[in-house]
Amino acid sequence: MAKFINNIKIAVLAVLFRMLYGSCRWQVNGLENIEKVVKEDQSAILAYWHGNMLIPYYKLAKFKFHILAGFHRDAELGVQIGQKLGWRFFRGSSSKRGSEVFQDIVDFLSAKGRVVVFTPDGPKGPAKIPKPGTVRAAQKSGVPVIPIAGRSRKSWGFTNWDTFHVTKPFTKIVLNIGKPMYFTDEEGFDVCNNRLTSAFNEMEEHVKEDLAR
Repeated sequence: MAKFINNIKIAVLAVLFRMLYGSCRWQVNGLENIEKVVKEDQSAILAYWHGNMLIPYYKLAKFKFHILAGFHRDAELGVQIGQKLGWRFFRGSSSKRGSEVFQDIVDFLSAKGRVVVFTPDGPKGPAKIPKPGTVRAAQKSGVPVIPIAGRSRKSWGFTNWDTFHVTKPFTKIVLNIGKPMYFTDEEGFDVCNNRLTSAFNEMEEHVKEDLAR
């Protein structure tokens, strides 16, 4: 009975999520960077910050990509809703199955047409400071990282280690999708991580400018 009730709850939440984000006015820049990956059967890593993850979580669900998610309560809720939307999941975190899931992802990316999504600062922060996993996976697999930044004009903020934003209905959303970035071992980890952070920061500034218009 408890499982049945939970299934109903998840189904309702998934419908509400679609209605909420579907009510908004969207400006999406750079979607062709993802469409090219799909069309040419390439593999890639997509990356976006945890705090505004629901924006790409909604908009990119149609591609049915894989996403890395942990095991804590909020992640479990997100996984169950995400499965209703079309997402597929790798489960693991730095504290549980970290090395195993990392190798699983690298192996997965070695084939054509594989896309995995990371939130580099999740699941426990600090906010907008990338952990090593995203860059390391790109270096090991040789696939590019496509940085993504999104923000809504009006949102509710829920603060824990991060301010997690839930978009308010009927507002404007801007989603920027960057060009593929390649990271090699020869560059060194710190250089690659700084490049990725700089790309995120630049894209977020453009998002703010677009929202102000």
